[in-house]
Amino acid sequence: MRHGESVWNKANLFTGWVDVPLSKQGIEEAQKAGLSLKGLEFDVVYTSELCRAQQTASLALSEAGLEKTPVFLPEKTDPKADWAKIYSEKTMREILPIIRAWELNERYYGGLQGLNKSETKAKFGEEQVQIWRRSFDVAPPHGESLKMTAARTLPFFDKEILPRLEKGERVLIVAHGNSLRSIMMELDQLSPEQVVSLEISLGTPIAYFLEGKKLVKGTL
Repeated sequence: MRHGESVWNKANLFTGWVDVPLSKQGIEEAQKAGLSLKGLEFDVVYTSELCRAQQTASLALSEAGLEKTPVFLPEKTDPKADWAKIYSEKTMREILPIIRAWELNERYYGGLQGLNKSETKAKFGEEQVQIWRRSFDVAPPHGESLKMTAARTLPFFDKEILPRLEKGERVLIVAHGNSLRSIMMELDQLSPEQVVSLEISLGTPIAYFLEGKKLVKGTL
């Protein structure tokens, strides 16, 4: 699931790794997404390190009526990680772990971050901006292309998430338009030309089911 509308989505600004929160509409989108998850249970949740994804996950899970309590796990490299340790095995069985991963962060927009999209089109031309935004292997100035984004998202997905699915675990990923596009491009076997038109709506869950060794898109 992509996060709900952020304050910079609303302002039509390139966001990338700038850590801006959800707008009022984004909060409502996250809550609505949670209602669509009612009746489902998850074994683990992954979010990016950016607050708009974490807010969306928290709000959606609070509306979903899950049996387990969502808990953001501390980073393993955090020297104070032990301070958040849970010492009850019973309580551990009752939590839904939320894992934050920088690999799921939005595509880094480099020199476009903070610029207004309409003004950027007026300056560089609509075609050039569309190439920066949607193409597979062309990066914005000093930023990441979708190909470069996939170089971090896909190894993480294959190493951390896919093995959980193969064990039968139910996984929720809450991330960003381009980090999710890079993963869905692989799952749906889209070509660089096809991925240009792939749009992911804000705050709308997308379901995949493991059939044999292949993840197939389905409905909740």
